Amino acid sequence: MTDIIAADIGGTNARFARATLDAQGVPTLGTVRKYKVADYASLQACWAAFRQDEGGDLPRAASIAFATAIGREVIKLTNSSWMIRPETLDEDLGVDQLKLVNDFEAVAHAVSRLPRDNLPLLFGEDHPFPRDGGVTILGPGTGLGVAMIAYDDGVPHAIATEGGHLDWAPLDALEGKILDYLRDKFLRVSTERIVSGPGLNNLYKAMATIGHERVVLMDDAELWQTALDGNEPFARTVLERFCLSYGSVAGDLALAQGPHTVVLAGGLTQRMRDFLLQSGFHERFTAKGRFQSLMAQVPIRLAVHDEIGLYGAAAAYREKTA
Repeated sequence: MTDIIAADIGGTNARFARATLDAQGVPTLGTVRKYKVADYASLQACWAAFRQDEGGDLPRAASIAFATAIGREVIKLTNSSWMIRPETLDEDLGVDQLKLVNDFEAVAHAVSRLPRDNLPLLFGEDHPFPRDGGVTILGPGTGLGVAMIAYDDGVPHAIATEGGHLDWAPLDALEGKILDYLRDKFLRVSTERIVSGPGLNNLYKAMATIGHERVVLMDDAELWQTALDGNEPFARTVLERFCLSYGSVAGDLALAQGPHTVVLAGGLTQRMRDFLLQSGFHERFTAKGRFQSLMAQVPIRLAVHDEIGLYGAAAAYREKTA
């Protein structure tokens, strides 16, 4: 058994927990502690608060997932003033072993370790993960997280990608107008301008303008709740359009990374699960011309875990130190 500290650091919240890894690298998380990033001047200050709340010495090993690309001399978080210097971070935090991963790479590590009960089938045929081939992981949040698991003779290898920054492709006349509207706002319209937490609001404003709808502007959280509650028909219509694009993007990524299995992850997808099942998501996922029959067979699963980022950060530690 190996004891470490797992951390999942985003632009808004930082989560920490002690974790124990068994011989197969499967983590068990202890008490999860969440802190507002804005309340602390640095990661070191937040780490010190966690240490105090734990009330004792911490393990001398840690695995940290960051909601940004890893490998830079300085890691700068979106929506945060924290500046992290990987070369000195182990000394700054007082650990001997430190592993850093991208947040959706951590999700891929989590998916490779989750029990089957935590990966229910949403669409497609009920096949296991491939022994050789790719599994596509994606999910909307602050942006669109994308990663993959490359299986080689049954051994999983998690790979970070920036698939959320691919160009968004309109597939009907309305989406062509949405693209024109968003180009005036962003110049380049990537997939995460649509398929993300803020993306629902981008769609809402675009579709209201195009259709001359009188709407009440809402922040992202309020709009998501309104759309999911179904109390406001136009917001519900926008959510359906969101699901169409989500399905299209998931299908494109599956074709690019190998159409074996797709896993949808993240809190937003878990919240919209029931709506997703009755939406046009799967119709758009399979609408790939000559590959339609193949895409209809691809298993699409939902990763169910309340702290998948922390769980994945812990799971990444063993592979990264092997």
